[in-house]
Amino acid sequence: MTLVRVEAPGVVTSDDGRRFVVLAVPDGLRVVDAVCPHNRGPLEQGWVRDGGVLVCPWHWYRFDLDTGECATSPQHVLGVHPVREIDGVTYADVGDPPRELSWSERLRAHARE
Repeated sequence: MTLVRVEAPGVVTSDDGRRFVVLAVPDGLRVVDAVCPHNRGPLEQGWVRDGGVLVCPWHWYRFDLDTGECATSPQHVLGVHPVREIDGVTYADVGDPPRELSWSERLRAHARE
């Protein structure tokens, strides 16, 4: 488990260098991965619609901010991270860094796309 302190909408970076976007929605804050899972678009430049849908600025893919599900393309799921308060400070649990893929795993993943 990796906790990242969040205070207001914007971009935060974990100690291991991963970037996340903090978004304001009617019932609080949401923290998501900073890049679109479709084509790595900069989600900090996206916009929130309908109180809980993030739209990527590059190809307008729409992601549910509660589940990460993509209405535009179901195989693309956005990382959504739980937000909680500990001793009066708000944190997001961004999990552990992803395992680095081997060269053959990257080739297979690319071939599936």
